Amino acid sequence: MSESRTIAVAMSGGVDSSTVAAMLTDEGGGAPNAVVGLTLQLWDQTRLAGKHGIPDAPKAGRCCSLDDVYDARRVAEHLGIPYYVVNQEERFEQDVVRPFVSEYLAGRTPIPCSLCNNHLKFDQLLQTARSIGADRIATGHYAVNEYDAGRGRWILKRPADLAKDQTYFLFGLTQEQLAHTLFPLGRLTKPEVREVARQHGLALAEKPDSQEICFIPGGDYKQFLTAYLEEQGEQVPETAGELVAASGEVLGRHEGISNFTVGQRKGLGVASPSPLYVLQIDAASHRVTVGADAELATHTLRARRLNWISIAALSGPMRVKIKIRHRHEPAWALLEPAGADEVVATFDEAQRAVTPGQSAVFYDGDEVVGGGWIV
Repeated sequence: MSESRTIAVAMSGGVDSSTVAAMLTDEGGGAPNAVVGLTLQLWDQTRLAGKHGIPDAPKAGRCCSLDDVYDARRVAEHLGIPYYVVNQEERFEQDVVRPFVSEYLAGRTPIPCSLCNNHLKFDQLLQTARSIGADRIATGHYAVNEYDAGRGRWILKRPADLAKDQTYFLFGLTQEQLAHTLFPLGRLTKPEVREVARQHGLALAEKPDSQEICFIPGGDYKQFLTAYLEEQGEQVPETAGELVAASGEVLGRHEGISNFTVGQRKGLGVASPSPLYVLQIDAASHRVTVGADAELATHTLRARRLNWISIAALSGPMRVKIKIRHRHEPAWALLEPAGADEVVATFDEAQRAVTPGQSAVFYDGDEVVGGGWIV
């Protein structure tokens, strides 16, 4: 059986994915490629409205809003392509929201966008695409995807527009997912994408990028945790404890470890002649260690739950650059295996605020070697 020429475009209602749909429709002209638009409905943004300080009306600029669904549908109609909205709210809550809540309550700082990519925007989207006769999906992510015949592997690379690089959030993609995914924007800059959108007459060519996590209104994690757990008939666990210096000296008390993240400065609730930052969160003892900015620096990290892209596995020490946050400049390190599903990295220069729960993504030049979750 020959491969389907139908491409399912993940349409978020933003300019990037809309431009992808326009480019592929124009490129195929209906033959040999047929284009179908798919939007995943992930979260009801009115669900917790008005609870614990959460705004009654969803704020503009949040990812995956009802306005975005409307915009995506309007673009599909403009392009003359079929369009479907697929409700994945239950799966999103199970695979993204609940793990996010659990991680925060355990004193770690999770990245919901990476979980969403791994479990929904590629895994579930590809399944849905196949159910409607498409064998490939295309997204508006800024990344490059190529097959290397010599290695027999699909390779993920950083895009032309490094300011928009989204490979940090894509490290969990499998070879199977990469083999059936297109990233048409990988070799374009954001201004070029907007110009392509204008050329195709897309009304949202000037639409601003979404800035917030779809289920966290205003970026206030504490509000969300309290409102969500109350809705579930649960309470925020009692994790009040001591605020201590690195020496062990008790400086004060805090109301719960879920109020803190490594590197945090504001809201510590303790007076000091010089700025203090969160250095460590101990979920077992409920202790939060604080100290000077210089004490945030570390030369090592450990990561687990690994996914490899450019290599099948790490068999020995490897020099890589490692990115520990989305906006972090990748830093040189020696990466070494430390067990069946664990690595340890030693940085050439100490890095600030290596945060448990965040991703560590490994690069060899522009290639994503792989990545894992910092412990």
